[in-house]
Amino acid sequence: MTRPAAAPAPPARAVAPLYAAGFTTAFGAHSIAAGLGAESGQIGLDLLTLGLLLALYDLAEVFLKPVFGSLSDRIGPKPVVVGGLVAFALASVVGLAVQAPWTLAVARLGQGAAASAFSPASSASVARLAGELTGRYFGRYGSWKGLGYAIGPLLGAGALFLGGFPVLFAVLALLGIGVAVWVAVKMPRLEPLPRPRYTVTDLARQLGERSFLGPTIVLAAATGSLGAAVGFLPALAAHTGLPTAAAVAAVTVLALASSIIQPRIGRLRDSGRITDRRGILAGLAGIILGALIAALVPVAQGPLAAVGVYVSALLVGAGIGTATPLAFAHLADATPAERMGRTMGTAELGREAGDAGGPLLVGAVASGAGLGWGLASLAAAVALAGLMAPPGSTRRPD
Repeated sequence: MTRPAAAPAPPARAVAPLYAAGFTTAFGAHSIAAGLGAESGQIGLDLLTLGLLLALYDLAEVFLKPVFGSLSDRIGPKPVVVGGLVAFALASVVGLAVQAPWTLAVARLGQGAAASAFSPASSASVARLAGELTGRYFGRYGSWKGLGYAIGPLLGAGALFLGGFPVLFAVLALLGIGVAVWVAVKMPRLEPLPRPRYTVTDLARQLGERSFLGPTIVLAAATGSLGAAVGFLPALAAHTGLPTAAAVAAVTVLALASSIIQPRIGRLRDSGRITDRRGILAGLAGIILGALIAALVPVAQGPLAAVGVYVSALLVGAGIGTATPLAFAHLADATPAERMGRTMGTAELGREAGDAGGPLLVGAVASGAGLGWGLASLAAAVALAGLMAPPGSTRRPD
């Protein structure tokens, strides 16, 4: 892989608010989800209603991310990022008056729709601002998102302790407005670029290209592994006899490992010391090894089983942190700037499919054959995704 010796770097003040936007979507999703699970009995939610409320955020993103990604190409990403963050704050205000499940449903759906706007537009902005340093800046962007996943449930629990859902939604509303103002003031306006007219055939061809399909499948596998690990590692830890706090700490280990390693992988990529394919395969191998170790925990005994849970969390987190920024950087470099938003929005759709599919796969297999086999099936699915890893590194088209 050949990279310029001194690629221009955007000023930190231009990209820092985009990192905050990535943190906001992750924090908003996981803090509310954890809160709904913890407080479901107190607010009168049955299991079916709880499942529906948890799904609304992702459901909105599945349908709307490609739409808002294309809109950011048409009008420029900055107004879409700012508008999405303001809408996120307004949806959070609805949650301040939480008195019934339908109010939570409206707030949750509104937050998901708003995140569908500013999440792909933020990714497209990072790609355009990063220039030749896509690995480094997507590493940092992913690190801040990972931080949102890691501390979202913890901060959400603190807000619920202080004043229930109204306090949590107030925090999210203030965060959305604050980041929106930050983006509006500090992020440079990226003008929409002239775009050729695309037919449906052109779109189908572009989505079927290995440079798009490969990284998107890798992102789906990594995100599916994250979703499955967040859901099942605490259950696995509890099975070994660990207390609740220690069981939840396994997820924190995973998220922190992912957040810490992503910027480093990005820098290695931009300096030419790691290629996209080798790095992605190494990251997927870490996920596979971590999932297989977790699959063996149910048959292990005593302290060895508890150690296995944390080693699994560390390997899965490091694997996700390795594969994710490389896949995003490859995708950004292979995409013309004038359709960056649409590409990022569609790739995010693949991530949402993985986020839903990973836990479903593990749960379906585990219900019939046990949790160990469910986690082994996750390792097999990630191995299949590795077959679609992009063939090498790429340079952004002129």
